[in-house]
Amino acid sequence: MATKAAFIGLGVMGYPMAGHLKKAGHDVTVYNRTAAKAEAWVKEYGGASATTPAAAAAGADIVCACVGNDDDLRSVVYGDDGAFAGMEKGTVFVDHTTASAIVARELDAAAGDAGFGFLDGPVSGGQAGAENGVLTIMVGGEEKDFAKAEPVISAYGRAVTLMGPAGSGQLTKMVNQICIAGLVQGLSEGLNFAVKAGLDAKLVVDVISKGAAQSWQMENRGETMIDDKFEHGFAVNWMRKDLGICLEESRKNGARLPMAAVVDQFYAQIQDRGGGRWDTSSLMRLLTTP
Repeated sequence: MATKAAFIGLGVMGYPMAGHLKKAGHDVTVYNRTAAKAEAWVKEYGGASATTPAAAAAGADIVCACVGNDDDLRSVVYGDDGAFAGMEKGTVFVDHTTASAIVARELDAAAGDAGFGFLDGPVSGGQAGAENGVLTIMVGGEEKDFAKAEPVISAYGRAVTLMGPAGSGQLTKMVNQICIAGLVQGLSEGLNFAVKAGLDAKLVVDVISKGAAQSWQMENRGETMIDDKFEHGFAVNWMRKDLGICLEESRKNGARLPMAAVVDQFYAQIQDRGGGRWDTSSLMRLLTTP
């Protein structure tokens, strides 16, 4: 059924995600800090744009957001112009930002006090997943709010799963990023080894991707890593932000993250080389050109 929805934040992820909502038949109003981006979205998809998050959220049943970090998120939800000011009782706010579990619980409490629901729903699948509407969405919050939001956000989610109470979505995304960090480092070392050993590295990828070494990173980044191409994908700057969240949470819960800490410093080296916008698979370059 068509729902009145708002989408706040039209970056490389939010822009196509909001587009999928409109394509699914929902009545969508968007807000973006740079108004020209919102105007471009309306020209491409239809719908409407608003000059403040509060105006975008007014009258909406579901309000979604996908911004940069904790502070960006607070800036679009709080205050007279914030989304929470425009929301009505019984509605649901869905945050797709990769942020901390702390801010998720904070906003959940604020939403509860105001009489509406909150879900933290970070996503995995990258820009391609957003454009193709096949994101994995890990959600934290209450079942009643999830039941309202899930049919709507499934417009851009292939797998939408409630993981537990508020903050659980963000914690699950942290697990995702921790696993990816170690995997990409291992893949980089393996491919560099293949090249140094004189093997046809692309043939190696073709063979071992059919066995126990198979991974999304291998199948989608293996060849570009071998070709030394990194001007695409999920930026190192974003990954460092995410790993910082993981490492901070680990200091609270006592989990040891030795590999994640090391890989975080490798990414710092890539930033020092001017590669902050390179794909995370650029760990390979530290081995090929030390």
